[in-house]
Order: sequence, then C-alpha cells, then structure tokens
Amino acid sequence: MKGKLEGKVAVITGGTSGIGLAAARLFHAEGARVVVTGSNPATVEKARAELRDIADVVQSDASDIAQVRALFEKVKQNFGGLDVLFLNAGISKTSPLAALDEALFDEVFRINVKGPWLALGAALPVFRRGGAVVLNTSMTNRKGMPGSSAYSASKAALRSMARTAAAEFAEYGVRVNAVSPGPTDSGIIAKGRTPEAVSAIEKALIAQIPLRRLGRPEEIARAALFLASEDSSFMTGEEIVVDGGMTSL
Repeated sequence: MKGKLEGKVAVITGGTSGIGLAAARLFHAEGARVVVTGSNPATVEKARAELRDIADVVQSDASDIAQVRALFEKVKQNFGGLDVLFLNAGISKTSPLAALDEALFDEVFRINVKGPWLALGAALPVFRRGGAVVLNTSMTNRKGMPGSSAYSASKAALRSMARTAAAEFAEYGVRVNAVSPGPTDSGIIAKGRTPEAVSAIEKALIAQIPLRRLGRPEEIARAALFLASEDSSFMTGEEIVVDGGMTSL
C-alpha cells in the first residue's frame, strides 16, 4: 500500500527527540526520505543510532542563519528539492512575568520565533510545488497560563507567522499550517528541571486536561502527518489543536 508521503523529501527541525523523533519514524513509515536536525551533540549522536536507516541526522542550530542555509542547500544537492518541512524545534522556559529574565526571553524568541522565520526563508527556494509546511505552535497561544508569558508569546507569534507564510507561499504551490499540541510527554517539560518539579508540573497540567493524561508524541506526529500529506490538500493557514480538550472544554 502506498504511503501518504511516498517519494517525498521531509525535513524535521528538532527531530532528535520527542515529537520530532516520533514524526521522523512516522514520515519514514509513510514513504518519505527524512532529514532531521538537532543542536545538541549528545542527542544528535543518540538519534543517529535510533534513526539508522530511517533518517539522515544533521547537527544544525535552528537560529543560526549560516547553518540554516547550509541545511537547505544540502537538501537541494542531495535530494533535488523539498516537499515537507516540519518546524518542530523549540524550547519551553517559564518565569513569572514580573520576574522574567531578559536573557531567558531572548533565548525563547531566538529559538521559537527567529528559528522558524529563518527556515521558512531559506526553504522556500528549495520547495517543490505541492509542498507543505507544518509549524509546531502550542495551545498556550490561546490560553493564559501563569509563568508562560515568553513561551506563550513566542507561540502566538509563530501562529501569526503561519498565516502570513500561508498567504505568501500560496503562489509557489506550498501550503502552510500549524499543529498546536497541549501538554505532551515529549521530554520538553523535563528539560532543566528537577524530577520533583517535573512531577508537580505534570500533575497540575493533567488536572486541567479533560482526558486526564498528557499527550503522546506519536499523537502529535499523526496530526502533523495529516497536515503534511494530501489528506489536508485544501487547507492552508490553519491550526489543528491536539490538547485532550484542554482549551475547549
């Protein structure tokens, strides 16, 4: 049976763990030739072992214009073009608004907003007609959650960027949509936090989710696949929320 991405070339930023790693496996299973990126040397090497014969793993800083351009030049040289771009790389850091550290704010926007902005500009000349971009936003862009001001604002900016990119890329035959995950067991909550803090955060989040659990990376990856494939061929500028009902119920 033909896969939904049969013969397509897909790039997944932040694809060495969590949602990106799950998407790499799924896109490959659906017939795509997959390239994933990561900036942490340790996770890049681990992903190379986990994704052997599944994806090419490239160390690339999503917020460095030279590395971003080199990534898409390599895709053009090696594969002849690009069909799917899943802009998944991002970080989550929290702080009360009044106590927000300027360096933290700048880091969140550098990775979560500047990175996708750079990738969209560098990828457009490489895209083939009929291509699809999927941006990983977050349900926090529509819900006021204490401590999330920088993260939520960065994801709201990314949601806005999806609309603008959709309008601009339409003439090139490239669709742009977003998947908006709720709290997901992807490892992002654990980064930089103690096990006790992670447990407390997860417990508080689960209490707000009608389905009473965190999402799984594979569930978000399936939504990204829908937006990347012909199943969503008449959709652009949209955002699919996958949050267990957290923002709707």
